[in-house]
Amino acid sequence: MSDITINNKFEPLRTSDSRYFVLTGGRGSGKSYSATLLEAINTFSEGYNCLYTRYTMTSAELSIIPEFKEKIELLNSESLFDINKKEITNTVTGSQILFRGIKTSSGNQTANLKSLQGISTWVLDEAEEMVSEDEFDTIDLSIRSNVQQNRVILILNPTTKEHFIYKRFFESMGVEAGFNGTVGNVTYIHTTYKDNEENLPESFLNNVRNIKLKNPDKYEHKILGGWLAKAEGVVFTNWKFGAFNPDNLQTSCGMDFGFSIDPDTLTEVAIDKSKRKIYLKEHLYRNGLGTTELAQIILSRVGKMLIIADSAEPRLISDLKYKGVNIQAVKKGTIESGITTMQDYEIVLEPNSANIAKELNNYVYLDKGSKLYCDDWNHAIDGARYNVIYNLDNPNKGKYSVR
Repeated sequence: MSDITINNKFEPLRTSDSRYFVLTGGRGSGKSYSATLLEAINTFSEGYNCLYTRYTMTSAELSIIPEFKEKIELLNSESLFDINKKEITNTVTGSQILFRGIKTSSGNQTANLKSLQGISTWVLDEAEEMVSEDEFDTIDLSIRSNVQQNRVILILNPTTKEHFIYKRFFESMGVEAGFNGTVGNVTYIHTTYKDNEENLPESFLNNVRNIKLKNPDKYEHKILGGWLAKAEGVVFTNWKFGAFNPDNLQTSCGMDFGFSIDPDTLTEVAIDKSKRKIYLKEHLYRNGLGTTELAQIILSRVGKMLIIADSAEPRLISDLKYKGVNIQAVKKGTIESGITTMQDYEIVLEPNSANIAKELNNYVYLDKGSKLYCDDWNHAIDGARYNVIYNLDNPNKGKYSVR
């Protein structure tokens, strides 16, 4: 195995005897890279078994496993590992990394995951997507190996301060955001792109500079990894958490496409005209997806359900159609008309839709008097808006139409 070096900020992952490790930071901060590299190294210890999860993981061989293959190649140890679709085994020690999704197309897997035996480390990547503290506790309590140090590693881009991770590991512990160090049985590691600048392409750094100049709030949160308070002057105050589509109404989806910083979003929508309720359920909120993986995720989450999507990417829509996705583009009308329509209904948000909740808490008016809206915290909202207008208006008339 080759000698490698990692950013000094991540050394506590090697040296600390804490139970919990909370890795926070913005885009390009190197937290996932360092964690996956160290987990690959840890398999050279006998009896080390890691459960590596994301809340939503449809295809480990397309998402996580390639990242681990890259790290194994860095270690010049390709011949020492057996790799399949759901796990990596170090053939020298027998230690394993198991890849699982907590929420899958066949349902919530928390009960199955807690029954796994011999797990010493649980990594929850993209931890902000898990909004149920009860689910977290169920898996946490199952990590009790007698052979290795038991650890829970949370890797996340901070969300709002209403998330249980903030309340549990920061607020209740008296820990400030951005802290590096150990308090009690929790080790905190916070990094930004500045800690990883030498490994980032110039195109990413140019994008960061542009965001810093034009949108300081977005820079503070998405780039520097700051936690969000609920914003003032929010556009939507008419929403609550609740059961999705309790009356089994017909549903369809709305989709907004992202780029290097912004996410692709997929939101299932049900509209009860008589009760004036709009039900929303988050199925996807992730950036950096290729067309093939995006199509696979869509088909695994919603099958052939109709999707009304952003019209700005006709080529991408055509490619997704070719791959079997039932998707149509909507011509955008005024943002105000769509938002006004949604404001006339009560929005009921499925409880696990953490990213939509974050948007609803932070999508604000730039100037409420003139009805100007901030062009941020609106990716899933935009997708839902396309769908709502399509379903509530005649699609062949007015400012919105399906083509």
